[in-house]
Amino acid sequence: MKFKKNILVPKTVQDVFDDFFVAQKYSEDKIQFLVSLVALFRPKKPKNVDSVSIEELLLFFKQNPSYLNSFRDYLNSIVQKNKFSKLLSDAEILSGNVFLTEVKNRIFDKILPAQPEQETLQYVLNQVFYLDTDPLWINKIAYLEIEELFSLLNFQSIYSSVKEETILSEILLAMQLLTQRMSGRALENDVTKMVPEYAKLDSPFLALEKELILLDQQIRQTKEHYITSSDLLFKQMLLLHKQCNDYIDKAFLNSTKYGISVAVNQSLLRIRQQLSRVKELLFFMIVNKPSDKDKNSIFFIIKLIKYNCHKNKIRQLLAESTQLIAYEITQHTAKGGTKYIADSKKEYYKMFYNACGGGFIVGFLVLIKLYFFTVKTSEFGHAFLYSLNYAFGFVLIFLLGFTLATKQPAMTAATIAKTLEEARRDKIAKKYNYQSFAVLFSRIFRTQFIAFVGNVVIAFPVALFLIFAIDELSGINVAEAKAEKFITDLSPFASLALIHAFIAGIYLFLSGIISGSVSNRNKHYQVLYRIVENPFMKRTFGRNRTKKIAEWVDTNWAGVISNFWFGTFLGSTAIIGTFLGLNLDIRHITFASGNFALGLYGSHFDLSTTTILISILGVGLIGFINFIVSFSLSMLLAFRSRNIPLSEFLALGQAIWSYFKKSPFNFFLPLKDKSN
Repeated sequence: MKFKKNILVPKTVQDVFDDFFVAQKYSEDKIQFLVSLVALFRPKKPKNVDSVSIEELLLFFKQNPSYLNSFRDYLNSIVQKNKFSKLLSDAEILSGNVFLTEVKNRIFDKILPAQPEQETLQYVLNQVFYLDTDPLWINKIAYLEIEELFSLLNFQSIYSSVKEETILSEILLAMQLLTQRMSGRALENDVTKMVPEYAKLDSPFLALEKELILLDQQIRQTKEHYITSSDLLFKQMLLLHKQCNDYIDKAFLNSTKYGISVAVNQSLLRIRQQLSRVKELLFFMIVNKPSDKDKNSIFFIIKLIKYNCHKNKIRQLLAESTQLIAYEITQHTAKGGTKYIADSKKEYYKMFYNACGGGFIVGFLVLIKLYFFTVKTSEFGHAFLYSLNYAFGFVLIFLLGFTLATKQPAMTAATIAKTLEEARRDKIAKKYNYQSFAVLFSRIFRTQFIAFVGNVVIAFPVALFLIFAIDELSGINVAEAKAEKFITDLSPFASLALIHAFIAGIYLFLSGIISGSVSNRNKHYQVLYRIVENPFMKRTFGRNRTKKIAEWVDTNWAGVISNFWFGTFLGSTAIIGTFLGLNLDIRHITFASGNFALGLYGSHFDLSTTTILISILGVGLIGFINFIVSFSLSMLLAFRSRNIPLSEFLALGQAIWSYFKKSPFNFFLPLKDKSN
């Protein structure tokens, strides 16, 4: 069944006015008349039009003065109160310092927007200009046409009165609210500790608030209700505004030194947004020549429409709120990323030995998980045991200085992004910079490759030896019951091995995020200093031992927590999949090689050559998916944190491919780079 569209928009301006003033079509909802009139000029795709004209409306008013007078009376009837200071002080500005709460509130308001009191200007804006794209096409209307409309409707400038609930009064009220909020938040402990340089200085925010009080008094008491750009008060406010901005910039800059929490990040962003709004509104107080009155009035109405349309934007909130936190997380991982890039042969073989150690431990973990499978317990119990097995093994690998190959990408991706950011500053030799990145990537890839090799070549024989030893000692082949599943799960054709490897790659990425986040949090809360100066610990362990404990925590705690959660993710995924009725699981290259050994022994080595080759191929593809997913996600985060466009990512990929065709062996062996 087809439904006819309810056409609310007539074809001409004449039709709109006749429907309302003659046919009284909108008698029950007067605002619908203005909605229809605006919809007449709103383009279907505002982004695709170069300009929008309201010439038809202007010509109609000139030819129909009676309709023009009626329209003036109509506007006065639907806008009887100019209450919108809350819109100026709140729209597009964070409402608090709890990120998730802010996102939740904006999503709710996006779906079901709050509606202000009727007969107010903000109510009219909500009803008429309700699309995010409205400011876009309004800005494409020629200023001369808007100016002519302003003149025809006999609109008074915003400087005509400063009484309560007039436009100018609402602007001044909003500015006062903003400065008071900024002053209070900027003086709280979690913000002031980010800028110890200002500890002995007067707060520029309090000074700005005092100057605004003087400005408010001057504008309300003088006959003109405005000031000029040469006014000393205006210059003083601009100077204080700059000092406030410097304060926030210094706090963000110090985040590298002191770390930063999500709450503090939101607070600083909120103050920065409020400063920006105060400056925008301050310039509406300036009138240097008579024509500025109407010009400022027109621009203010356009700005007001923009604020109202964008007050619930979620994309902007996510972009601004996550950038600095992402930067700090990747900054901490980038500092440790260089140790995962083997430049020399010595470093290359050291990575191999460390990976062999990791593979040795994984060989045991594979067998322990097999025994946990035989334990009679609930699904939750199995998830707990599997997670404990993985988490303990990964933490042990980390603390012993061994390497689990796929843990590297999240660290090295941040190093690449940091280096790329530095290279982008050099605008002269950009092509060479891409080439240098291709060389850097080849070093990362070969380091990852040799780590894969070290993990696999040891995990396989260790798992095979252990299952053989248990069989010899107990006379029971414990892998026999699951041998077929072990082999099938490695096949990229007969199972979802690659999808499950993809899931493991996401977990690897998340573990890198956790590591950087914990490092940042420890720095922000001064965990090292708190432990060093803890009176109980100093009395119990002595100053020197307490200092060593603090240094150990500072160096290792982020890695311990990261590996613990990575193990928990891996151990609980399959059980969560069972609960949800989904075929969820994980495949990790090192465990895949150990499972291959168990599958071979459990099947008494009675496998066809084709099956063995497919299993080996599956192990390799699992490793590649682990690497590429983790690395790509980490790169995207690192690029986002440094505002590097994705076009750089594509250009980098092309440079890597060109370098691979030229020197393919450099991606696997520590050969001398002839291009350098």
